[in-house]
Amino acid sequence: MQAPTQRAKSKQKGKPTELGQAIRRRRKAMGKTLDQVAKSAELTTGFLSQVERGLSSPSLTSLMSIAAALQTSVEQLLSVPEVFSQYVARDNRQSYSLGTRGRFYEKLGPGFAGALFHPQIVHRPPGHVSEHMCHTGEAFCYLLSGQLEYHLGDRVFTMSPGDVIHHDTSTPHYSIVLGETEAVELWVTTSPINNAANENSPS
Repeated sequence: MQAPTQRAKSKQKGKPTELGQAIRRRRKAMGKTLDQVAKSAELTTGFLSQVERGLSSPSLTSLMSIAAALQTSVEQLLSVPEVFSQYVARDNRQSYSLGTRGRFYEKLGPGFAGALFHPQIVHRPPGHVSEHMCHTGEAFCYLLSGQLEYHLGDRVFTMSPGDVIHHDTSTPHYSIVLGETEAVELWVTTSPINNAANENSPS
């Protein structure tokens, strides 16, 4: 039996250059500008440009927002199978990496098309600093192992295993993995609202 960590580390999906190229191809195919997609995804144009050029790797939340703005899915951008299942056995979890710093994800859902909640187990290496985020939605994090310094607005929380944080994601937030061991985090986030259909095409 292959452990989840071994399975995930064997995945090579989500390399910054390949992901950036996939995003750019999709954006060009839709005839959208960087500004339009960034605005819809609630990201800066500069950050999206860095993602497309493979210079930055987005968080899963930002990637979900980019996918929604491009009327596609994270799975399609990463070229991984899009599987919906109400029951997921421990040994059958999908997993994939984002970036090259040991950050990877185990999918725990969604159980059906159109689901509003997206549960994941996130593995991050020591010292990893998450993307600074501020967007529409809701997030819940239960720390399974490791230690986090979680910045939420003007407040800073030091999280240990068993601690929980649950907040409106319109408050600016980011986190840092403390110590010398990886952080393993159970996240449940809401799907971004897809405003792409309401945008005008570029002139």
